Amino acid sequence: MSRAAVQSVQLNLESIEHDVVRLIGGDHRAVLEVSGGANLLESEQRQEAILAGFAAFLNALTFPIQIVVRSAPVDLIRYVAALEERARQTLPGALTGLAHDHAAFVQSLARQRTLVERRFFIVVPAEAPSRASWSGFFKRRASLQAAADTEAAERQLVLRSHDVAIQLQRCGLTVRRLPDLELAHLFLACWSPERARAQRFRQRLDDYSTLALRATGKHMHRTVD
Repeated sequence: MSRAAVQSVQLNLESIEHDVVRLIGGDHRAVLEVSGGANLLESEQRQEAILAGFAAFLNALTFPIQIVVRSAPVDLIRYVAALEERARQTLPGALTGLAHDHAAFVQSLARQRTLVERRFFIVVPAEAPSRASWSGFFKRRASLQAAADTEAAERQLVLRSHDVAIQLQRCGLTVRRLPDLELAHLFLACWSPERARAQRFRQRLDDYSTLALRATGKHMHRTVD
């Protein structure tokens, strides 16, 4: 008798709280979204200045970062629906026709080609926490140490994220730190794009009856209530 295949994906995500991702093992991360920058219409001198500023930012780093570029199909269904809803409720009559024409143009364009949206992120780490091993009588002390590690990591991520944002803003870039809900959706979109397109978080994470990503041992199950 053949047995059904069991597929599991290991995702080292323990929690998302206070705009911080906590990974299994005690590591902590903050995620910044970066937008803007040089384009083809900029002068060569301006483009060179931006690149020089970015190189100076990289050379000045005293901690590692991860640069993530995510490409995904544009969700035109939501965009067109929001545009038509706005045309019906808030736009003056003179602009309503233009909004409907624009929605029709976007839909026709989507039938001809796949529209892709690119988003850029920088993952900022905190220093690795203490790795002391505790057992038995010392479990409570281990719990207190973990709480202290988390508090220290949160403070450090605030400072590091601020430093990264200041340096990149000097290059003409816009930087913002992702809050809890957006962090959760980013993880879901990278792990299960089809589910992320169909479902979005609309409340605080702790308002859900179960975690967005629930751990059983070392494996994660896709559950969102």
